[in-house]
Amino acid sequence: MRLHHVQVSMPRGQEEEARRFYGEALGMVEVPKAPSLAGRGGCWFRSFTGEVITAEIHVGVDDPFVPARKAHPALLLDSVRELEEVGRRVADAGFDVSWEDRDTFEGYVRFHARDGFGNRVEILAPAES
Repeated sequence: MRLHHVQVSMPRGQEEEARRFYGEALGMVEVPKAPSLAGRGGCWFRSFTGEVITAEIHVGVDDPFVPARKAHPALLLDSVRELEEVGRRVADAGFDVSWEDRDTFEGYVRFHARDGFGNRVEILAPAES
């Protein structure tokens, strides 16, 4: 068994805000939604290593919308240097970033962010020895 994607919720009509966070700030690539699902709103994002898909997040419309305060996707980067660069980019884009739990998960360094809808997203990298 493998994980295909994680879905997070967004309010109806807020696709541009999803693109700003997941596309511009996190650096994921927007991909077309399946034609049978496109009319529902939302958008899909992927990360790649070469041509291999390494992460996929579906941002789907939820009505009424309630942000996920605890449940969250966790995206793994290759290095602490990359983690710090992404953290700066997310913060510079105006999104909430917290390094409060930076060293609280053995073997990893991490930060938590909130997308433009208040959903929690964890970004982590292996701790460097």
